[in-house]
Amino acid sequence: MKKNNRRLSLLSYVFIGLVLAFIYIPLTVMVVFSFNELQSQTVYQGLTLKWYLNIFENRDLRSALINTIIVSISATIFSTIIATFAAIAVSRQKKTFRELILQGNNIPILSPDIVTAVAFLLFFIALAVEPNLGTMIMAHIAICTPYAFVTIYPKVRGLDPSIIEAAQDLGATPFKTLWKVIIPQLYGTILAGAAISFTISFDDYIISSLTSGGIQNISIYLYSLTRGISPSINALSTIIMLVIGIKIIYDLIKNKNNEGEEEE
Repeated sequence: MKKNNRRLSLLSYVFIGLVLAFIYIPLTVMVVFSFNELQSQTVYQGLTLKWYLNIFENRDLRSALINTIIVSISATIFSTIIATFAAIAVSRQKKTFRELILQGNNIPILSPDIVTAVAFLLFFIALAVEPNLGTMIMAHIAICTPYAFVTIYPKVRGLDPSIIEAAQDLGATPFKTLWKVIIPQLYGTILAGAAISFTISFDDYIISSLTSGGIQNISIYLYSLTRGISPSINALSTIIMLVIGIKIIYDLIKNKNNEGEEEE
């Protein structure tokens, strides 16, 4: 029995190791080649930081990065605000209407991107609006909001109604109750919804390509590199991974400190 358990444990470790290797080896290779002196993605020779500097020197890449940041931040802010207030409003509705809204929210999530992209394109054509940066932002807000909503809504439903009632009994106005009581309890979930929205917007290609009117974001820029990916893309990806890694470490340290304070 013990031998079987050991074998099972060993196999589980091997399986986990293979999965992690499958995920992280390509990322490691990308990071290593971001410092490659040569432009080759297969031959490594010497260390350099020129590809990191090239991010700021390459006008097309710099422009695509700026457009991506503008679109992603705009979409994140608006979609998170809309999703938060929508979640609060829906949570107060009757069950039948609430379920109808929840199922309707799943439609854009389950729909293929190409269907959504064509729908937006036809919508803007019907309005006689030329695709531009603004139309891309509006499209991104629309695709990000459902994801932010499904992230925030469960937390809203889990709020203790007695706290809200107590605030109102003490004379708090609806706005003050919302701002001082409800929103503070949703901070973590709102940030999670914002992070998901930012990731979806930052990564999107299909919807962006049909609603941008020729304006490039990072995804469109990458797809335009038909002759091979520049090491500058490796460098940019490495910077993004570094930022994400710092954020994860910060959250882990913060959670550990919070757990320590609760134990005391």
